Formats: sequence, C-alpha cells, structure tokens
Amino acid sequence: MRLLKLLLALTILGLGAAAAAAGAWWLQRPLQMPNTVSAEAPLEVTIAPGSSARSVADTVVNAGVQGPSVLLYAWFRLSGESRQIKAGSYELAPGTTPASLLSKLVRGEQALRSLTLLEGWNIRQVLQAVRSSPDLKQDIDGLSMADLMARIGYPGRHPEGRFFPDTYRMAKNTPASAVLRQAAQAMEQQLNIAWAQRAPNSPLRSPDEALILASIIEKETGLESDRAMVGGVFSNRLRIGMRLQTDPSVIYGLGERFDGNLRRVDLQTDTPYNTYTRAGLPPTPIAIPGRNSLKAAVMPATTDAMYFVARGDGASYFSATLQEHNAAVRRYILGR
Repeated sequence: MRLLKLLLALTILGLGAAAAAAGAWWLQRPLQMPNTVSAEAPLEVTIAPGSSARSVADTVVNAGVQGPSVLLYAWFRLSGESRQIKAGSYELAPGTTPASLLSKLVRGEQALRSLTLLEGWNIRQVLQAVRSSPDLKQDIDGLSMADLMARIGYPGRHPEGRFFPDTYRMAKNTPASAVLRQAAQAMEQQLNIAWAQRAPNSPLRSPDEALILASIIEKETGLESDRAMVGGVFSNRLRIGMRLQTDPSVIYGLGERFDGNLRRVDLQTDTPYNTYTRAGLPPTPIAIPGRNSLKAAVMPATTDAMYFVARGDGASYFSATLQEHNAAVRRYILGR
C-alpha cells in the first residue's frame, strides 16, 4: 500500500512538472497569426476601457490571433497582472509570444502614430492635416473656431498662429482636440520662452505682438540666416511708425480670393491685414511660426536696414536707404 501511494504521488508530481514545462514552453512560443501579418503590417488590437481578462483574451483572438482564447485568459489570470491591462490600440508583430503580449498590455505600449504641423501653415492647413488623419478620433468636426479654442482650453483666443509646428506622437484614436491642445500648449511655452529673452529696446508690447511679428517673418523668408535681419527691418519700422509693407500679410487678408498673383489693386485695397495701407502690426498672426522666427521677432539683428528685397536665390538683399533699395529692386526684380 505504501508503494502504491508513493507511485501515485510521483505520478502526480510528474504530471505537474510536465504541465509546468509545457506552460513555460507555450508562454515563450510565438502566437499564430494570419499570413498577412508582418513587421510592416502588424495585427491591430483595440482593448476597450473596462475590459475583463476574459474579454481581452476574446478580443485578441477575434482580431486574428489563432488558438483558443481560454489559454490566454488562463495565462492572464494566473499571472496576477490581469487587472493591470490597459485599454488602448496595440500592434502585434510576428514573433509576439503570450508572455510579451501580456507585458505589452500591462505596460500600455500602444501603437503610436505621428502628425506633423509645418512652419508657415495657416489655421486652414493645420485643421486640414488634423481632420484628414486616419489615426485620430475626430471630435472637432462641426465646431466653430471659437468653440474649437474653448474645447482645447483657450477660450476667446484667435486660432491663427497658436499651434506650434512640430511632429506630435500619439496613440492611435487619440482625440483630435487633444493633439491640438498639445500643440497650443507647446506654442504658448515657446512664446513665453522667447518673450522672456526679448531685447531691451524691442518695440513689441506683448507676447501676442511677438507672435504676430514672428508669423510675418516666417512667411517672408525660408532662409534661416536672414530671419534676424528681417526681424531687424520690421523692428526698425515699428519704432518709427513706418508701415511694414509686407506682402504675406496682404495675401492673408485676401484669403481664398488670392489666386497666386498679387496685384497693385490688392496692395491699394484697405483691409485689416493690408500693411501697405495701415501702420503697425496686423490684428492676428498670419501663420504658425517656428522657434527661429520667434527668436528673430524678439531678438532681431541690430541693423540700420529699413528695406529688403528677394534676390531670387532664396536670400534677401537689405538696404538702409530708399535709393539703395530701389536700385536693388531694379537689379533683382526688374533685371535692369
């Protein structure tokens, strides 16, 4: 009888050891996925908020992972970490094991997407990029500009120029308003940094004026080495009340009426953004400026230049007198 009990105990222990070995082997074995899944096209799995361990296992299998969900459910429960699984959108690449799957879900390593806002874009272009992104949850459709700014935490602010140009990384299905809020906060931070470093003799009276001038500088030149000089010219003009006479502001004021050809009549038609007919800065920014344009607005080059003209090679020619400027126009614009 003692021998029989001993044999039974050894059998049970042997089966337990075999089961443990099999379990350890399964945890490190890659999950079976559809043939269409690859490193470039991973399997997408979305875990809803409040999902139980069983529903998470079912979701993974329903997404395309082959095999009984009960095994995954048992693993989630036995691990002791099932309550730590985080909701979100995940990508499973070939080679994902049950162990690495749970680790990804517990750590919240969601599938990240990116959205890039470019320097010089206006608000229409910013919203077009956001609304056309297939990776964002669109929660801003139908909102007026005022309602949009209120939703992202900036009520009463004009939206133009308020979103910092950068590449933003976010989880798939992030609300569009959340990305815009992040971009607005980034611009506010960069503007505050720039304003704190402004030159003592700056003619600008507020951070908002710095943002407006920076947006004009952004549109006037794409050459980094010219930005500070352009800022210097406009600062010199603002100090003496001379009109800025900047074409990009006039073009912005024309809106969708601008057909790519700026005419003399456009320069003579008064609008709030016509810096040929009105002195001072326009009422709002005209685009989103980058960090270097913000810097050029508040820390412009020290120069006696009052004019500049495009040379045709991307750079500008700067002049201190109208006579010199007219000669530069004849040379670079009229080809005389």
